[in-house]
Amino acid sequence: MKKIFFTLLLLPCLALSQNSTEYGVFETANLTPNPTQITQFEKGLAAHNKKYHGEGPYGVRVYWVSNGPNTGSYHWSMGPFPWSSLDSRPAQKEGHDADWNTNVAQYMTADSGAQSYWRAHTELSRFPNDFTIKNMAVDYWDIKRGKYADAIKLVEKINKVYAEKSPDDIWGIYANEFSSTKEGRDLAVISFFDRSAWLGEEHGMDQKYNEVYGAGSWEQFLKDWMEVTEGGETELWIFRPDLSGISGDVKAAERQ
Repeated sequence: MKKIFFTLLLLPCLALSQNSTEYGVFETANLTPNPTQITQFEKGLAAHNKKYHGEGPYGVRVYWVSNGPNTGSYHWSMGPFPWSSLDSRPAQKEGHDADWNTNVAQYMTADSGAQSYWRAHTELSRFPNDFTIKNMAVDYWDIKRGKYADAIKLVEKINKVYAEKSPDDIWGIYANEFSSTKEGRDLAVISFFDRSAWLGEEHGMDQKYNEVYGAGSWEQFLKDWMEVTEGGETELWIFRPDLSGISGDVKAAERQ
């Protein structure tokens, strides 16, 4: 449980400028290629993203999912953008939709492409240093009905521990803008790592938490967390710069 929850607390909080009255949203989709047409799919996806999604609010990053029920699919993420920008998103402009349908969609399976929209919890996120995305561990949590506020209060406690005990660590929290009880993905957190050995390391959250809140507080936290959640799942993503419209470089100053 310690490992699962802690990989939860490192998500890219790619928010809009604080001067904006709107908040940043990411549009995401899982794309599953026909197993016999992966080469054509990747070629079309790369060309499409570099032509239509290479900058600004419509910039796209692509990740390959390496475990779980979505293994072999490609996670497509666009943003951050304010909701208002959807009215001007690439569609018929310069043949965007026709290009997608001809060079990408025709190589995907029929059940591919379900979309979600995620809002960053900027007040719970930290980007103290610039970094480059390579590998990501993504935790999805199913929050019990009526318990979302309680779950966020617990995340605030974890945030305080990281701020005091691991100030150089990077994390962010996403909330599903249109979550459903069927899907069970209400809260998502991503942790970034370069080496796979990181997945097997002990990061000492129990000790750090007890140092901040007192002896035995970590055990109580785990009980409280289980009271507000139905469960969760973890996916590992590998960043594919060759298929993306933008690089994996993240500037801390732009994420505040």
